[in-house]
Amino acid sequence: MGAGAGRGHRSHPRHDPGQEPRGERRGARRRVDRRGPARPRGGVPEGGGCGRSLRRHVADQPLTTQIVLLRGINIGSRNRVPMAKLREALEEAGFGDVLTHLQSGNVVLSSNTKPEQTARKCERLIKAEFGLEIDVVVRTSADLARVVKRDPLGKVATDPKCYQVSFLAGELPAASKRKLEEALEKPEQLVVSGREIYAWHPKGVARSKLWAALAGRGLGVTATARNWTTVKKLLEMTAK
Repeated sequence: MGAGAGRGHRSHPRHDPGQEPRGERRGARRRVDRRGPARPRGGVPEGGGCGRSLRRHVADQPLTTQIVLLRGINIGSRNRVPMAKLREALEEAGFGDVLTHLQSGNVVLSSNTKPEQTARKCERLIKAEFGLEIDVVVRTSADLARVVKRDPLGKVATDPKCYQVSFLAGELPAASKRKLEEALEKPEQLVVSGREIYAWHPKGVARSKLWAALAGRGLGVTATARNWTTVKKLLEMTAK
């Protein structure tokens, strides 16, 4: 037996290269948690968003220039609506830049409501102020500009007072269009375009069956007519 035999010898465990030794190795970096404080559920940092208003801002509708056309007023002694009193009532109702033209119910004003809403508001106002049930049709200045630009009978309509445009509150029913075409007598001419009807009455409107059909209440939709001179004047007024 050799000299070292029999001595108490504590064996050292063999190091496995694939296993980290116990304890930290010299020079190893310590991991630091940089995530900061935990966020509450919902993803909003604690205290974040305090004092912020959750109300949605609703922008006002932009002002537009609109043309208000009253149907069938100031014809003889029937449906009398003084224009000065109408202007005053419209201004008190909140409409701006109110102008009137002639006595046949032509108004140019500014409003932040849609044309259909303006029409209903004016009808209620006329009922309250004058005690009259009057139909109202409204167009924007852009609408009226398109009407004048379209001018489908401009090459044949030599007298603007005999050239009429009927403004409709909605689309003309097909059956009504057929009735108008049946009432037409040459050399009269008729063009239906969207919510407008252009009519040329070279012999005047007094004995025209077509005009009688246009001016009556048988179209199936509210309508009111203006001659070409008035139409162009109203468009001119929208630029003031």
